[in-house]
Amino acid sequence: MDDTMSELELDSHAPKGPLQDRWKQHKYNARVVSPSNRKKYTVIIVGTGLAGASAAASLGEMGYKVKTFCFQDSPRRAHSIAAQGGINAAKNYQNDGDSVWRLFYDTIKGGDFRARESNVFRLAELSTSIIDQAVAQGVPFAREYSGYLANRSFGGAQVSRTFYARGQTGQQLLLGAYQAMSRQVACGTVEHRSRCEMQDLIMDGDRAIGIVTRDLVTGELESHLADCVVLCTGGYSNAFYLSTNAKGCNTSAIWRAHRKGALFANPSFTQIHPTCIPQQGELQSKLTLMSESLRNDGRVWAPKNAADCDKKPEEIAEKDRDYFLERMYPSFGNLVPRDIASRAVKLICDEGRGVGTEIDGKKLGVYLDFADAIKAQGLDAVSEKYGNLFQMYQRITAENPYQTPMRIYPAVHYTMGGLWVDYNLMTSIDGLFAGGEANFSDHGANRLGASALMQGLADGYFVLPTTVSDYLAKHKPIKADTYAGHAEQAKAEAEARIKRLMNAAEPSITPDDFHRRLGQILWHACGMAREQKTLKQAIDAIRALREDFWQKVKVTGEAEQLNQTLERAGRVADFFELAELMCLDALEREESCGCHAREEHLTEAGEAQRNDMDYSFVSAWQYSGDVSQPTLYREYLHFDFVRPSIRNYQ
Repeated sequence: MDDTMSELELDSHAPKGPLQDRWKQHKYNARVVSPSNRKKYTVIIVGTGLAGASAAASLGEMGYKVKTFCFQDSPRRAHSIAAQGGINAAKNYQNDGDSVWRLFYDTIKGGDFRARESNVFRLAELSTSIIDQAVAQGVPFAREYSGYLANRSFGGAQVSRTFYARGQTGQQLLLGAYQAMSRQVACGTVEHRSRCEMQDLIMDGDRAIGIVTRDLVTGELESHLADCVVLCTGGYSNAFYLSTNAKGCNTSAIWRAHRKGALFANPSFTQIHPTCIPQQGELQSKLTLMSESLRNDGRVWAPKNAADCDKKPEEIAEKDRDYFLERMYPSFGNLVPRDIASRAVKLICDEGRGVGTEIDGKKLGVYLDFADAIKAQGLDAVSEKYGNLFQMYQRITAENPYQTPMRIYPAVHYTMGGLWVDYNLMTSIDGLFAGGEANFSDHGANRLGASALMQGLADGYFVLPTTVSDYLAKHKPIKADTYAGHAEQAKAEAEARIKRLMNAAEPSITPDDFHRRLGQILWHACGMAREQKTLKQAIDAIRALREDFWQKVKVTGEAEQLNQTLERAGRVADFFELAELMCLDALEREESCGCHAREEHLTEAGEAQRNDMDYSFVSAWQYSGDVSQPTLYREYLHFDFVRPSIRNYQ
């Protein structure tokens, strides 16, 4: 593992001066393209979830020629639709002391001081404009009786700043962005392709000038050239196989950009969400999120005595219940941040006080109980807030949460790591931008609830339109004919990769089977708890399994047709390489921070023990040509307006 890059060579281009003026000044200094010239420039956007659809709508509205691509059959099926609980914004409608500065501090503290001040403050500053934009589009946020937009609380905050649409906030916001993008499709400024998956970047030296795609229906490989490329393809939680992400979510677009030279930042920073429906069997392939908003009214508890774990929850007396989050963190109670709540749940189950189905000899679950809320507020009031979530839980488990407590257990949900980007959201490849969960930008070592939607829409509606325009203003429009050779070379590389997947020497094992085995290795070594010995063993195991994969993966059918096995095989191949980097990153970071809990660096109470002296930096990894020998860059973090402190939620 090479480690030669200095701090000065990794420039975030973050502006200087008063924090509250940086984004305003940066926008003022940014160059612009004349409206009459914008149609001469082409922008490719890969991924049309919240970040991608909002960026496409905004850039199309400005007059640029935008080409968008998604592998789903419609942008409306992007995984953004699955976000349930809400979106944060510092509107202070509740008059409870919220402000942009408080949202900034809560977010940077929630990320355990492993994010840039400039980026996080910009996010907090833009949050209020996102709500105005969404309301103007007709997003049906919940409202109070007076007609004002309603708010509720989320983890890691002591104010109510989360705007929501029952348990469907992501869906409603995505429909708003999608209709704005669809308008631009109708106007002719945006050209959209569904069922089309990016295979590789087209490069001109160190500059990204397009992509190679595969039509998932016909299997045809095509090249598309542009003046810049924007990746908004989401996160890589599915590397673990079992996650709350949709089964199609993958890392392939950002990983193949990484192999072309884009730095990958903080790959081991993966968020474990505490409130998910527990795994029911060893062959299960998908986990389901239950919104963090449920912790507003639901109380998390487990039996005090292991002997009671096999009893029905109604049979366990109140005095024999341990409301452990309220006991351990009295100031925040059930609304502690996700990483802290997840570790607490794991601790209870490790003590033998878990409930529900046994997996690998251990009961993995605790209760989320709404009995007190129903008694205090009435069943109708609770149903109005959480009805669709309760219905989903009952359909999956055949248990009625109005009558018996939900069972929950942590699961992989979100990835704070992603492509390294500067303040302009440009990666280390010239002309390649990354937005939303595809970049590492704003959340540090742990994302607070209701911040993912905020970041995706801030990037798409407000940041990328400014920074992409600034980039294009410095370049003349490309002439596609000049780069025909570059496009053909990239297509040939993509075709060779597909042929390799289709022609393993001993085809006998499905991509899904390999993926399941990889996920088990990754979860046990790089999940909620990590330690040096286990990480080293996992790296060796991943390398051996990856070698087996290329020797034995079985892909049926043909490449020149609809072939979902081939799709999965390509994505799993990328997960194998990323998984090794995740473990290398976790091994290198000799501290605990946020989601990254190294067993060797925890306090006696089991809390994360940061090492700010040696590890207050962003780990940015470069592909060296050998996936097992990446080069480490460090972007050191400087705090001028907040003082990194021990996160105390007690």
